[in-house]
Amino acid sequence: MPQATQNQTMKETGPYWERFEQLEPELNRPSWLFPMRKAGISRFAELGFPTLDDEDWRFTNVAPIARLPFRPALSPGHLEAAALERFSFGNIPSSRLVFVDGHFSRELSSILPQPEGVKISSLAAALQNDSAIIEKHLARYTQGQDNSFSALNTAFFQDGAFIHVPAGKAVSGPVHLLFVSTAPEAGATILPRNLIIAEKSSQLTVIESFVATTNGVYVTNAVDELVIGENASVEHCKFQDESLQAFHVAAIHAHLGRNCNFIAHSIATGARLSRNNIRTSLAAEGVECVLNGLYLTRDDQLADHHMVVEHAKPHCNSHEYYNGILDGRSKGVFHGRILVQPDAQKTDAKQTNKNLLLSDEATIDTKPQLEIYADDVKCTHGATVGQLNEESIFYLRARGIGEETAKRMLIHAFAGEIIDRIRFAPAREELDKIVWDRLELNPLVAGGK
Repeated sequence: MPQATQNQTMKETGPYWERFEQLEPELNRPSWLFPMRKAGISRFAELGFPTLDDEDWRFTNVAPIARLPFRPALSPGHLEAAALERFSFGNIPSSRLVFVDGHFSRELSSILPQPEGVKISSLAAALQNDSAIIEKHLARYTQGQDNSFSALNTAFFQDGAFIHVPAGKAVSGPVHLLFVSTAPEAGATILPRNLIIAEKSSQLTVIESFVATTNGVYVTNAVDELVIGENASVEHCKFQDESLQAFHVAAIHAHLGRNCNFIAHSIATGARLSRNNIRTSLAAEGVECVLNGLYLTRDDQLADHHMVVEHAKPHCNSHEYYNGILDGRSKGVFHGRILVQPDAQKTDAKQTNKNLLLSDEATIDTKPQLEIYADDVKCTHGATVGQLNEESIFYLRARGIGEETAKRMLIHAFAGEIIDRIRFAPAREELDKIVWDRLELNPLVAGGK
């Protein structure tokens, strides 16, 4: 690294080092965790915040985050139980873990009766009771990657969700992880860490939502680690609906075992800037992996999805479908990379990114990518960018449908391509309504102008 660049990185990360040293007594529990934390802050100090010169970040400027004062949320704000009624998924029977500013609230949470051995709790509590299994997996699948935000999370996280499903068990009902921000001050930083372990032949559905009671300029920096065993089936549905002044940076790392089935959905409607880093490792034969995403942006929002799907073993399938609907001066970014290693023969991988621009000022930077080192594979990728198709509108109008209704139908159908892929019906129906309501707020959709 050039000396000038190194000095600037040290300047940017210096306050984070100072805060880490101040919090060292609190971070040194259990003892095995502290070296991991120290490696995290060291890695963050080495990398600094990504810039537009970094290939993986060249369309997403995080300088506004770097300029904010760093104020990790060390305690939760106040949240009344009645306030939860305004948030999504509350009427779905589920085990619900509520986190206020990243801290578990026992009073606001409830867990359904579960089969013997199933553990659903906060990570902070589990570190006291289940330290051995957490030590085996925590941060093992994020090491060696150039993600400074994940490194910062490793250094400072205090709580999150811990889910452990033993072999052969099926979790009763979905598990809803509700993260609520109440942080009013600029630079407040919320750092959830979730560890989900689904062992051989287990079944699990997780709904994860990020919401706010404030319009503050805060930062959410979240990391999910999923370890999915042989023949296990896991569906993960994330709904990001943060404050439109907030920043949301998240990473999902999934380590997938033999013949398992993993389907993940990312629905992004909130935050001034959101970035979802998704990395899945198809580490054994016969894996089925499906990643779906829908982003709705308006005004000056930016929504960025960056993913790496690594095929490491033969006979694995992966499909990625991401749709974006962009309005105003908003911007979307999609970078999907399918990496097929030499041993991954008989790979079947597909990747599609489609974008609908509702205004002349909305933009999208899309880069679906294949990197293949095996010769017996079926891999495809593609991207489309455009406005409403006049021929489709004409087709509907020729069948007696008014222009406004025709436009509404086409936009709704475009979003429905992703929503309809959610397997868990109650979550699918609720998200379908949420997306429809958000789209109807747009004059083009509601009025067809």
